[in-house]
Amino acid sequence: MKRRCDYACHSPEHTMARRQFLGVMGAGGIVGGLGAFTTGQASDTLAKQQKRVVVFNMHGGLSQLESFDPKPGTDTGGPFRSIETSVPGIRICELMPKTAKVMHHLCLVRGVNTSEDDHGKGTYMMLTGRRQTPAAEYPQIGSVMAKALADEANPVPGHILITPGGGGNRGNEAAYLGPRYSSLVVGGGKPPQNTERPKDITAEADTLRQDVRRQAAQKFLNRRRTAITDAYTHSYEQALRLMTKRDAFDISGEPQKEKDRYGDSDLGRQCLLGRRLLENGATFLQITHSNYDTHNENFNFHLEQVPEFDHAFAAFIDDLAVRGMLESTLVIVLSEFGRTPGINLYYGRDHWSRAWTVTMAGCGVAKGAAYGKTNPNGTEVTDGQVDHAALFHTYLMAVGLDSTESFDIEGREVPMADPSAKPIKAILV
Repeated sequence: MKRRCDYACHSPEHTMARRQFLGVMGAGGIVGGLGAFTTGQASDTLAKQQKRVVVFNMHGGLSQLESFDPKPGTDTGGPFRSIETSVPGIRICELMPKTAKVMHHLCLVRGVNTSEDDHGKGTYMMLTGRRQTPAAEYPQIGSVMAKALADEANPVPGHILITPGGGGNRGNEAAYLGPRYSSLVVGGGKPPQNTERPKDITAEADTLRQDVRRQAAQKFLNRRRTAITDAYTHSYEQALRLMTKRDAFDISGEPQKEKDRYGDSDLGRQCLLGRRLLENGATFLQITHSNYDTHNENFNFHLEQVPEFDHAFAAFIDDLAVRGMLESTLVIVLSEFGRTPGINLYYGRDHWSRAWTVTMAGCGVAKGAAYGKTNPNGTEVTDGQVDHAALFHTYLMAVGLDSTESFDIEGREVPMADPSAKPIKAILV
């Protein structure tokens, strides 16, 4: 029986961050401006290379000590051992035996220090590469990648957020890039709602209906064209294209042995759905795994959560590698922060942003590598310290983008990434 998640801190920021993360603000996601274009000339080449990005967001704050940077036998290490991996010299927590076998595909960044222990602010920083400020709202990584990499003619949306249950609504992560680059929220292994032509309307009749709609819309646009009307028109056309790819969202036809390989869990089904969407041309996916805010009973909850992740994640990485897709797919495992080395009186770990780990795999990053180092009990970074801004630059560079370029927002240049930061060149290949 799944343990109820009642151990998390109950701060307003945590509630707000989770709500925003799951995309329940989708109704407001169709309002905003369009007209942002990158200044580079990489779009055609990137389209041919079919670069893709997948983010695993371990929402709540995955413990680095119970995953990718264990410290067994120390005062902070907890009860779990470390185990060998497929890369000699790199050890991870014993809760991840399947991930250990695919370590030769992974790159651990163990020196992350963002100095932000707030859920909402930490999530914002990790997904935008910027600190939150009242002066500006920045697009999240999914919207940036969709703008820079996605083929506009692709029937599969360029920015997809996969959560248990899904819903088919739109997120609001695109900021000044405009609503067409916000996420479509899906999940449950079923096609999005309302993407099937009603049975009492024939294909011929539907074609005529759409023609009439387009003619009426064009007349209106000729007189009153705005960013909002463009977004409205784009949403209609994207929905029509999406109807032709409904099967890509349906995992019910997958063989049982494939479902078993990913695990009988929400995350397993999300990962299997993610693989299908990548095979059908998806550009950016964000896959969610929650319940990591372990202020109480950290070890019991990680004993449940981490093996579930291990099962699905290792199968996902292995499948991409076998299919030859990992070379063109950047996979990122992140959270808003890690957990404290110190163990509190409730056998929990609290928020800790000063020494934790982000994991990557795939195109543009070193394989079988561990960059950065923390001290013996994990309380500070001793080598290769990086932050959210350096990581964001690195993600862009890994898929072949120039992270120093800018978006043109109505004649104003806005840098794609924080201009005061640089990528982690040591892990880029």
